Amino acid sequence: MAADAGEAVPSGKQADPFAPLTTRHLPVGDGHEIYVETVGRVDGIPAVYLHGGPGSGCQPDHRKLFDPQRFHAVLFDQRGAGRSRPRGSRDANTLPHLIADMEAIREMLGIERWLVIGGSWGATLALAYAQAHPDRVSGIVLRATFLGTRAELEWTFTGGLRRFYPALNDDFLSLLAPDERDQPLDAYWRRILDPDRAIHGPAARAWHDTERILSDLKPAKARLDLDSVNNSSRALPSTPFMEAHYFRNDCFMQPGQLLSNAGKLKGIPGLIVQGRYDLLCPPNTAHALAAVWPDASLRIVDAAGHSLYDPGIRDAVATAIAELVSQF
Repeated sequence: MAADAGEAVPSGKQADPFAPLTTRHLPVGDGHEIYVETVGRVDGIPAVYLHGGPGSGCQPDHRKLFDPQRFHAVLFDQRGAGRSRPRGSRDANTLPHLIADMEAIREMLGIERWLVIGGSWGATLALAYAQAHPDRVSGIVLRATFLGTRAELEWTFTGGLRRFYPALNDDFLSLLAPDERDQPLDAYWRRILDPDRAIHGPAARAWHDTERILSDLKPAKARLDLDSVNNSSRALPSTPFMEAHYFRNDCFMQPGQLLSNAGKLKGIPGLIVQGRYDLLCPPNTAHALAAVWPDASLRIVDAAGHSLYDPGIRDAVATAIAELVSQF
């Protein structure tokens, strides 16, 4: 059970080496309290894990990316996500806020520099943080690089979806009025953020289910279940609301910001893990980043897509973490 008002709760001696050392809710202002946990050993190599979404939250299995005998790993749920409070809040929730929260966590734990690890949206946040505070980053490990641009989202939810899942694309567009289908992203984000549950419910479920199919190399289904999408009794997924908030606002960045500012990563070693058949964050994005970040190496995992749990991806990320710290 997590503590209130930033007080750490030591977990005590645990049979599970991946059990948290401490958990807490850290007040960061604007009414937000960030859930933070630490894993491993207090005198270990500092590292921070950044979850995806935006809006998903950290999972217990993420702790297992870090050797508990070597690392002092920090995992936290970003504003409005997971166990952070208030859950789902989009007020005062922007990329600069998340970067400031990371600094608040680092300072609270007395960490001078840490290894930053993130996948998908977590990769976006990792890069933005490192460019804002390069002196606080000892190295970066990325999976499924996402640069937070409109072009990437257009490719995934229009071009890629139409080319690789044409029937799913038809399902995805079927929820929109004919005059909305030329700009489906804007239409979906507008609907998802509409206060009327009858409007945002089907849109949020359709967005979530489409994204889920695209994230798996071998999805269990390749079409939307339109009855389920329109079922008002089905629970609403949380991530579409945070994603619509961020994506509609260009992830609170200038166009092309992360590539343009890649020079700020000079001297920071990096390893980029990329699934060959990732339809959400395709390899050309990781390739473009590696081209302007000379201290980074790109590792393609064949027969893998977007998910951390596609064959070879999880092992490649854990190996990259271990290899990078061996260079320190």
